[in-house]
Amino acid sequence: MKPLLSVKNLRMEFGGLVAVKDVTFDVKKGEFIGLIGPNGCGKSTTFNCISGLLQQTSGTVEVFGEDVSDKRPDQIQKLGMTRTFQHTRLWKDMTVIENMLVPPRKQFSPNPFLSLFRGRSRPSEKERLANAFAVLDQLEVPHMAHNLASELSGGQSKLVDIGRSMMGSPDLLLLDEPVAGVAGPLAMKIFTNLRELVDTTGISVLVIEHNMDFILRQGVDRIVVMNEGEVLMVGTPEEVKSNRAVIEAYLGGAADGGEEE
Repeated sequence: MKPLLSVKNLRMEFGGLVAVKDVTFDVKKGEFIGLIGPNGCGKSTTFNCISGLLQQTSGTVEVFGEDVSDKRPDQIQKLGMTRTFQHTRLWKDMTVIENMLVPPRKQFSPNPFLSLFRGRSRPSEKERLANAFAVLDQLEVPHMAHNLASELSGGQSKLVDIGRSMMGSPDLLLLDEPVAGVAGPLAMKIFTNLRELVDTTGISVLVIEHNMDFILRQGVDRIVVMNEGEVLMVGTPEEVKSNRAVIEAYLGGAADGGEEE
């Protein structure tokens, strides 16, 4: 079976700067993968190439077995891949549930103007609403459904952003630092919810995180370690912790995964 995501020899240059150099890794169905490394190592650039926001200099990106190297972000999204950004992009003047109802595809009739004059909701609309509440319940935030997005804390916004991305029914979800700026207990909760999503739905998740000590304790299946635009290694958390190059480059000899000071 082909992986859902296959990145091969990905290279991204900005003038004379090589931001991503020959990056190769894959994500299989039902995997929870961490993409880690310090700020500026090329993680988000790699995401931007995968999702179509950037046209890579060379190499290939295949999503569900299809080469998407020259496709737009919306075309890639239609294949079943959704991504989030490090900074949430919720519509602040809309409620949480309204934000959740925007992403689902195929919401309109062939003539979208007719939808403006329908007096009653279609069964599909009721189904989307039920699905939105189910996702919020899965993320343990159903009580926020009618809050304005502007009223949410940073961590709550992250949860809603993940929930909104789930509304497109993706088979592959890319999350760019979903716990950046989030307090420790809520960050742990977000990753616990992600693990449960993978286990209960079979979705595949690729998540960027720069805090290696944190992600080593989060139950991911494999970790892709990047350094200076290159893949340093790919392995399980245990393999990453015992890799001397990773320890020297990132963990400063602290291979026991202890708490940060």
